Amino acid sequence: MPSITIAVLAFNGISPFHLSVPCLVFENRSSAGLPAYQLHICAAEPTVGGVLRTNTGFAIQTDLTLADAAQADVLIVPSWRDPAEVPPEPMLDAVRAAHARGATVVGLCLGAFVLAEAGLLDGRQATTHWSSVERFAALYPRVTLVPDVLYLDADDGLIVTSAGTAAALDCCLHLVRRWHGAEVANRIARRLVAAPHRQGGQAQYIEQPLHYARGGDRLGELLNWAVANLSVPHSLDTLAERVAMSRRNFTRRFRELTGTTVGQWLLGQRLAYAQRMLETTQEPIEVIAQHAGFGSAVSLRQHFNRVYQTSPSAYRALFAQR
Repeated sequence: MPSITIAVLAFNGISPFHLSVPCLVFENRSSAGLPAYQLHICAAEPTVGGVLRTNTGFAIQTDLTLADAAQADVLIVPSWRDPAEVPPEPMLDAVRAAHARGATVVGLCLGAFVLAEAGLLDGRQATTHWSSVERFAALYPRVTLVPDVLYLDADDGLIVTSAGTAAALDCCLHLVRRWHGAEVANRIARRLVAAPHRQGGQAQYIEQPLHYARGGDRLGELLNWAVANLSVPHSLDTLAERVAMSRRNFTRRFRELTGTTVGQWLLGQRLAYAQRMLETTQEPIEVIAQHAGFGSAVSLRQHFNRVYQTSPSAYRALFAQR
C-alpha cells in the first residue's frame, strides 16, 4: 500500500484524546499488512524546548513545527482549545497552504473552527461539536452547518470535519476506508476494539454510531445477529418478534440505539457487506447480492449506484487497481 504522510497540528491547551485518536488510527502497522502511514506531530505555535501543555495539565514534546507539515498529504487539526479564540495566523496559513496544494485537510470536533477561520469552509458543508453549533453558525454564516452527523466530507473529500469527541475516531476510520477500503478500516477498528462505523443511508457521512454489544443487551445482540445473517429476509415485525418487543417499543428503542430506521440500518449493513465482498473476493455480483440480502443483482446495482454514484463492477475495478 502506498505510504501517506499525515501531519497532526498540536498546540498548548490541546485535548489529549483528540491528539491521540489520529495517532492510534494512523499508526504504522505495515508489519501486519496494514498501511504504513508516516505520522508527524507538529507544533502549531512557538514552544520552549518543543514542550506543549495539554488541557489536562501534563506536557507533550515534539521537535517538529509547521515547516515539517508543509509537504504532508493530510493535515489534521484536532479540537481547537477555545472556539472564542482566533487561531494564530501561522496556523491558519498552514491550513490554507495545505488545501491549496491539494492535501486533505481535517478538522476534528472544534478543529472545524480553525478550518472555518482559514476560509476553507465558506460555501461548503461542515459539522462540529453540538455544544458549539450556535457559536459556529454566528461566526461563520457562509458555512452550511450540518449539526446532526458524525462527520462530513466537502470539496470532493479534500475537506473533512467531525462532530465531538468520539466522532473523531469515526472520522479517521472513514478516511482509512476511503483510501484503502472497508476491509482495511475494519481490521484497524478491530485492533482498536471499536465498531467499524460504516456508511448508512448516504455515501459521505454516518448519522449515528452502530451498536455492537457483547452481551447483556438483547437489542444490541439482535443487531449483531442481523449483521451475521443478512441473507435472511428481515423486517421491523420479524426483528421485534425476535426480541419479544411490541412494534412500537421496538421502533422507539431501535431509533434510540442506531439513530435511524430499521430499513435504513439494514440497507447500510447490506451495502457495507457488499463493499467488503467486492474488495476482497471475486464472487459474482449475483452471489454477493444474495448473501447481502438484496435478492437480486439488479437490486444491488440500483442501491449501490444511488448511494455511491458508481456500479459494483466499477467499485471492484477501482480497488483491484489499488
